[in-house]
Amino acid sequence: MTEKIQRRLKIKKSIRGKISGSAERPRMTVFRSNKQIYVQLIDDLAGKTLASASSLAITEKVAKKEQAAKVGEIIAKKAAEAGIKDVVFDRNGYLYHGRIKELADAARNGGLNF
Repeated sequence: MTEKIQRRLKIKKSIRGKISGSAERPRMTVFRSNKQIYVQLIDDLAGKTLASASSLAITEKVAKKEQAAKVGEIIAKKAAEAGIKDVVFDRNGYLYHGRIKELADAARNGGLNF
């Protein structure tokens, strides 16, 4: 593995030691690849994914930041349908800027609290 990936995994491990999701307040975790972005709402106590969204559902061609913002809106809508208002944000070791920040801001504007 490269140093960059190892650093992210070390940060991820540190974060996961501090936060955990429950049915009332699930963990909202983000995975970012070079082309796509994925987000899940996870109940760690039961080991279940309560809702998920990804940029694979977006068919029109848009910039990556706009794509992340749309995924944030989608997950906020799915969370509202599932009756979830509060979440714990897990940035998964990624820096909080760019696509991760756009997704988080869009989810907040969609009604999620974290």
